[in-house]
Amino acid sequence: MLLAERLQKIVQLVNDRGSIRVTELSELCEVTEETIRRDLDKLEVEGKLLRSHGGAISVKESQPEVPFRERETTNAEQKRRIAREAIKHIEPNDRIILDASSTAWYMAQILPDIQLTVVTNSIKVSLELSSKEQIQVISTGGLLTPRSLSFIGPLAERSLDQYHVEKAFISGKGLHLQRGVSESNEWQALIKQKMIAIADEVYVLADFSKFGQQSFAYVSGWDQIQHVITDEKADKEAVEQLRERSVDVIQLQG
Repeated sequence: MLLAERLQKIVQLVNDRGSIRVTELSELCEVTEETIRRDLDKLEVEGKLLRSHGGAISVKESQPEVPFRERETTNAEQKRRIAREAIKHIEPNDRIILDASSTAWYMAQILPDIQLTVVTNSIKVSLELSSKEQIQVISTGGLLTPRSLSFIGPLAERSLDQYHVEKAFISGKGLHLQRGVSESNEWQALIKQKMIAIADEVYVLADFSKFGQQSFAYVSGWDQIQHVITDEKADKEAVEQLRERSVDVIQLQG
């Protein structure tokens, strides 16, 4: 099979199945796994698929993200109040993660200029913190997504493998009692899974609209989440059920 034919076959298989592993492609195309990995790297650069851990995912499977400008104005007052509460849980010399959520950006705006190390995949957060001299900012790099102004993909994930932080502050598109935290697409979910894995404590920042929602891609179960910060409009029953699962829910009062 010629290279061009193999690449075409890989794209077709990925699109037909939604996702596929390197081992399967190696068998189907009758080439080594290393050859398949090089093929996938080439196809990702060309925008024909997206790499995942151990395989590839169709670009058609990646659900569209809400543009950052739209997210930053949705429930903005609740997000700002959640951000102010989250700041109270940061201490000098902490090493923390801020994801690419609009609430994390609000945190960056009001974060005091103290000795901190902040790891982030967000362009907006990085720029916001750039004027604060005592805060060391580490950007993951990776594949830039224009809608969320964030870095995702294998390079961003590998970058996070190099670090350990005390606290991670992340958000999600959905918070569901049975299904946990979820995101709009697998790429955002994968990067947040890495953030959770390298943090001692995880704070989920979520306004009332996220409760009871189940988005496209799984991020985490509640056994990996220590804290949730939300507003007074969040469903009281859901809050109590999370507390019964030993999640520290901080519900702001109006």
